[in-house]
Amino acid sequence: MTLQAPPHRLNSNGQTRRVGVEVEFAGLPPRDTAALVRDLFGGELNVVSPHRLLVEGTQWGEFGIELDTQYAHPDKALLEEHHENDSEWARQQHQRRVEFHQKTRELIGDMVTGLVPTEIVCPPIPWDELEALDALFQTLRDRGAKGTDASLLYGFGLHLNPEVERFDVDYLLSMLRAYLLLASWLRDEIKVDITREVLPHANPFPKEYALKVLDFNYQPDLESFIADYLHYNPTRNRELDLLPLFAFLRPEYPHELFHTSLIKPRPTFHYRLPNAQLSQPGWGSVMEWNRWVEVEKLAADASALRARCDEYVAYHNRPLHTRLKETLLQLLGRR
Repeated sequence: MTLQAPPHRLNSNGQTRRVGVEVEFAGLPPRDTAALVRDLFGGELNVVSPHRLLVEGTQWGEFGIELDTQYAHPDKALLEEHHENDSEWARQQHQRRVEFHQKTRELIGDMVTGLVPTEIVCPPIPWDELEALDALFQTLRDRGAKGTDASLLYGFGLHLNPEVERFDVDYLLSMLRAYLLLASWLRDEIKVDITREVLPHANPFPKEYALKVLDFNYQPDLESFIADYLHYNPTRNRELDLLPLFAFLRPEYPHELFHTSLIKPRPTFHYRLPNAQLSQPGWGSVMEWNRWVEVEKLAADASALRARCDEYVAYHNRPLHTRLKETLLQLLGRR
C-alpha cells in the first residue's frame, strides 16, 4: 500500500510533521513484545516494572510497552512518597508497604495477562517513515498477536496522533468540520468492530454538536471553541478526542478533565476510531494514515468544505416528517 502525503507536510516550525501510533492486542505479553520491538528497531530494554517496559534509544525515540490496565503497575504516587524525616520504624513500615504493593500489582498483572491487552505506544514518527513502522505490525502477526476481530471480548483499537500543522482556530475548526463530515465514511471503511461500537472509547459526536460546528456562522475564538467542545463532549471517549490538544494549548484551563493523569497534553489530534486489524494482511499504520489523510484533504479544500457543510446542515435541518418519508422510501427502494 502506497503511503499518501497530507496536503500540509510540515508543522509550524517548518519540520516534517510527526504522528504517534498506539496499538492494542492480545496473545503476546509485554516482555516478549518489548524484545520484539528492540529486535526490529534497536535500542535498549528498560524494565520499569514487571508488566511495563521501555525500549529506549531507537531511531525515533522511546517505545512504551505495557499491560493496558493501571492495576498491573505500581502506583507512582506511592513509590515517590518522601519519608526522609520519618522515624526509622516508619520508614521500614513504608518500605514494607511498597514491597507488598509491588508484589500485589505484579500478581494482578500475571493474572490478567491474556485478558487485558498489551499496548505499544510508539514515539512520534515522521509521517513519511510510517512504512518502516509497519514492519512492527507484520511481525506482531507472525508472532501470533491477536487483534480486534479475534474475539468478541477484544475491543482493541489503533490510535493515531497526527501532529497539527498550526494552532489557529480557523485551521482547527476546518479539521474538526472535515472529520465530522467524513466520520460515517470512515466507520464504513474501517468496519468498526461491534465490540468497539458497544464500548464507549470511540463514541461519535452528538448530532447537535455537529450541526453547531458545521454551520459556517459558527466562528468561535479559541476559548469559546474549547468551552463549546466541553459542553457537548465532557468526556475523553470521542472518536476524535481534542482534549490532549486543548490541554496543550491551554494547560491552565479550569476544567477537571484538563488536570487528570489520563489526559496527556500534546500538539496532536487524538484519533481513536480504527480497529486493531492484525488478522488482515497488509493492515497497519499506513492503511489507517491514508484514511486519515482524506480528512486533511477535505479540510484544506475551503470551497468543498463549505459546500459540504452547507449541504449537511440543510439536510439535517429539514422537518422530521420529510426526513422520515425519505428514509422510508430509501428502505423500500432497496427491496
